[in-house]
Amino acid sequence: MTQDEKRIWLIEYLLKEDPAYSDTEIPADRNNQWLLLRSLMNIRTAKPIGKDFLSVQDEFLQEETRRKGVIDINSFSPSDDNLYIWQGDITTLKCDAIVNAANSGMTGCYAPCHICIDNTIHTFAGIQLRLECAEIMKRQGHEEETGLAKITNGWNLPASYVIHTVGPIIHTARVSEKEKDRLASCYRSCLAIADEKGLTSIAFCCISTGEFHFPNELAAEVATSAVRKYLQETGSQLKVVFNVFKDEDRRIYEKLLRKHTEA
Repeated sequence: MTQDEKRIWLIEYLLKEDPAYSDTEIPADRNNQWLLLRSLMNIRTAKPIGKDFLSVQDEFLQEETRRKGVIDINSFSPSDDNLYIWQGDITTLKCDAIVNAANSGMTGCYAPCHICIDNTIHTFAGIQLRLECAEIMKRQGHEEETGLAKITNGWNLPASYVIHTVGPIIHTARVSEKEKDRLASCYRSCLAIADEKGLTSIAFCCISTGEFHFPNELAAEVATSAVRKYLQETGSQLKVVFNVFKDEDRRIYEKLLRKHTEA
């Protein structure tokens, strides 16, 4: 099958899976077909599916990522302190683990085509990721606490693993020390899991910014401080990438890392 044929086949499969979607028309153009497929994947609950679907889905998603362009972090310029800044789509990074800013349910974002990193990662990893997360949470028996983390396979992502962490949600104009500590705990938890797993590289998104309203500059200060402290105290040799998407965040992280180098 061609990529276009796979997209339509996957849509038809998911539409047939739920009688509620029986009257849904498949758009004629590729972009809207992709939005429909992504929406169906986003809203689908965590449950098994046929091997035939997974085979086609995996081929389709891997080709979509290949077309976006996979970035191997081993191509990044060397850094004396193993800290890097990279601006771009974290789902295209080839490294040992990428970090997902998850919610306490830990099974992904269910809003169709939502712009959050949680939705994007689950979309390009494939529906297996939600099922794996749901199985972890079922064994745990309760929602994930803020500041903690869990690791899963990366499935169709270039990264081998995804480390999911729940950052603090900011509801007031002033960020408390407790919320700063919880954000720092997110970074420590992810780094500790990576070391326990024997990984050599990890890429962090900007945890708790955006939808969780943690101020960007303060979040970056907490992030860089927590990572440096962990690496220094543990002697970890992890290669750490601060992945940013916005120009604003890139400027903030460049300033913080430059300031530390000049100190």
